[in-house]
Amino acid sequence: MNVRNTRTQAVDTIQRELTAFARRARGRATELHPELSLVAYSILDLILERDGRLATDVAEQFLLDKSTVSRQVGALERLGYLERAVDPANRRNHVLQATPEGRKVAREAERRRREAFQARFADWADADVTAMAGYLARYNRGD
Repeated sequence: MNVRNTRTQAVDTIQRELTAFARRARGRATELHPELSLVAYSILDLILERDGRLATDVAEQFLLDKSTVSRQVGALERLGYLERAVDPANRRNHVLQATPEGRKVAREAERRRREAFQARFADWADADVTAMAGYLARYNRGD
């Protein structure tokens, strides 16, 4: 087998495995919290990480259309996990912020997610886990 075919097969395998990973992540999202979709959980996580965000920033970060973000934000608001505050820099905008309950739910979901990952990597060598972390970070940066 030539090098080109090997690389093509490797890229095909990576694509297939990342797709399987994404499907598993979507399925696990409801296990982490039955009321949160993976998108809603990701939005809540980003808002917590950045200590508040505009809905347009969320849409841009996740490459989502505004209507999708609006639906997910609405669901998070109805659950009492997010609230809107007037943006002091531009009073026409609203900054999305996590409520205390949203912070609590996110912490619990993060704990469960971390446990699931720790279990998945339990029999991997530390060097392999470190290498995979580096490769995923590199891939997501676009290097």
